[in-house]
Amino acid sequence: MNSRRLEVADLLGTVWADLDKLLTPLPAGEWDTTVLPGWDVHDTLAHIVGTERMLEQGPDTMRERVAAATLGEGTKSHVRNVIGQTNEAWIDALRPLTHEELLAEFREVTARRSAFLRAMSDEEFEADSWTPGGQRPYSGFMRIRIFDCWMHEQDIRHAIGRPGGEGGPVAEECLAEVRSALGFVIGKQAGAPEGSSVTLALEGPVTAQLHVAVEGRAKVREALDAPATVTLRLSSALFMRLVGGRIEPHAAKPQVTIEGDQALGAKVLENLAFTV
Repeated sequence: MNSRRLEVADLLGTVWADLDKLLTPLPAGEWDTTVLPGWDVHDTLAHIVGTERMLEQGPDTMRERVAAATLGEGTKSHVRNVIGQTNEAWIDALRPLTHEELLAEFREVTARRSAFLRAMSDEEFEADSWTPGGQRPYSGFMRIRIFDCWMHEQDIRHAIGRPGGEGGPVAEECLAEVRSALGFVIGKQAGAPEGSSVTLALEGPVTAQLHVAVEGRAKVREALDAPATVTLRLSSALFMRLVGGRIEPHAAKPQVTIEGDQALGAKVLENLAFTV
């Protein structure tokens, strides 16, 4: 039995249950609170429901829908790419549901998806799959789903002023997903020069030291041989909002301490966002 498969299923189940607990008592008047550009609370939950409905049909169905999506005249201003256009189609389709009906659909589809994940074979779980981030094992796609669902839970919490869930196993799993992309973020997006190194010191609710060294190419390291060229100290909650593009770097700057190379630190802070 693949314990990792069950762990992933448990983490998804946890974030889905947290969303249910958050939204079930939400007053009707708060469901139209703006969460992200173009999306209110209802739309954000509809996005999650729509994605899980597509996954019931398999990743290839998602790939085909994304491939068929087009941008052009009439595309909503907040839609930036064909994946966003695919998301928007589901949101539009589910918008006529009442909040209670959408919550019921959310519970039903996530219950089916949970049962499906637990019934998969190890080979199926680790098989190559299309994902929004390129080809990865299906297990990697499910890590993306944990990240996406948790990020949207945090989006909703931030919008309606009900913080929570910023620490714990789900948040730690999401941070691990981000950690795998830091070489690209620091090396390509921030343009850290050859021989430099960066430490992101996260001071809670998830405590972690994330290190990247540029040696030919930027690579994530468990530890550095010498003090980092620059260290950025910030909360894990703020870090995740930055990598998700949920907050502008200039707005976050007062909550970030930069030690060492100030110019490189500023470039890193300006270029942390990387989500699709």
